[in-house]
Amino acid sequence: MMIKVSVEVRSGTARFRVEVQAESIQRALSLVGARFPGRTYRVKFPIEPEGFFVEGPATRAASVEQPQELAA
Repeated sequence: MMIKVSVEVRSGTARFRVEVQAESIQRALSLVGARFPGRTYRVKFPIEPEGFFVEGPATRAASVEQPQELAA
């Protein structure tokens, strides 16, 4: 069984969200860190229980939002 979480990635004042499917939340964060080195990232809460557990053979990350400027 796999899990799916949304992770917010920040680079300076820009931010975007990716959905990550992995074996665990820790593995999902590891994938995001490897894909976006030098940026900060965190799991977006609350986690939606309907979509948390997913079936799927592969680990993957997909961008679901374009970068946005943060308000100061």
